[in-house]
Amino acid sequence: MGGLAIGSGGEFVVMAGPCAVESERQLLRTADAVAAAGARVLRGGAYKGRSSPYSFQGLGVEGLKLLAKARERTGLAVVTEVLCPEDVSVVAEYADIMQVGTRSMENYSLLAALGECGRPVLLKRGMTARLEELLHSAQVIAASGNPNVILCERGIRTFETATRNTLDIGAVAVLKTVSHLPVIVDPSHAAGVRSIVPMLARAAAVVGADGLLVEVHPDPEEAMSDGEQSLTFDQFREMMRDLRRYVPISRGCEDACLRAFAAEGAAK
Repeated sequence: MGGLAIGSGGEFVVMAGPCAVESERQLLRTADAVAAAGARVLRGGAYKGRSSPYSFQGLGVEGLKLLAKARERTGLAVVTEVLCPEDVSVVAEYADIMQVGTRSMENYSLLAALGECGRPVLLKRGMTARLEELLHSAQVIAASGNPNVILCERGIRTFETATRNTLDIGAVAVLKTVSHLPVIVDPSHAAGVRSIVPMLARAAAVVGADGLLVEVHPDPEEAMSDGEQSLTFDQFREMMRDLRRYVPISRGCEDACLRAFAAEGAAK
C-alpha cells in the first residue's frame, strides 16, 4: 500500500486510532498524534457492529470521508471495518485495508465479497474460534481472488474475567509457523483495560507479531465506545518508545504533525 508492506519481515507496523470516528476534530487530533508517535495506519470505525442497539452505531459514509481526510492530512493508510457484503464497495472506495470484525469471521458471504474488493483484508479471529477456523476464513477470501490477508489475534473468550478477553499469545507463534500470512495483535480488545495494553503489546512484539492494532483517543473518558481500553496520546507515545527496544518502528512525522496539531489548536 503506497510502499507500506506488512509482514515483509521489516518494519513492525502499528495501526492506531479511535474505536469509532466521532467527529472531525477528534479524528484529526488522533491521526496527528499517532502519526507523530510512529503509527503507519489509522484505525477508526465508520460502521460499528455493536451488541446493543442503543450504543453508538457510527457515522457511516460521513465517517469514511473523515478517515480519507485524515489520510490526506497525515499520509497514514486507513483501516476500517466492513459489516456486510452490501457495504464492501463503498468502504473500499475510502479504505486502504478492509477490517473483518470478530463477529463477522464466519460471515462467508462477506468474506467472498472481500475476495473481489481489490484491498488487503485484516481478518480478526472470532472470539470463540479455533486457529483452524480462522485459517479457513482466510482461505475463503483467498479462494475468492484476494491473497492479501492479515490475520489478527484479538483475544478469545474464556472463563477468565480479569481481562475483557484472553490474549492467546501462543496463537501468534502457531500462525507464523503454519501460514505465510502476516499476523498482528489487538491488545486493546484482549485487555479491555488501558493500563495493561502496553504490556500485551510488548508481548506481541517479542513473540514475533508483524504489528499491532491499538485503540487511541484524545479523551478516553468521553469516548462513545471502548473508552476504558483506549490509550491517551501520552500513553500511546510511551508505548511506542518502549516497543522500539524490541522491534523496528518508524520514528514518525513528529515535527510536521505536532506543528499541524498546534496550528489547529491555535485556530480553534
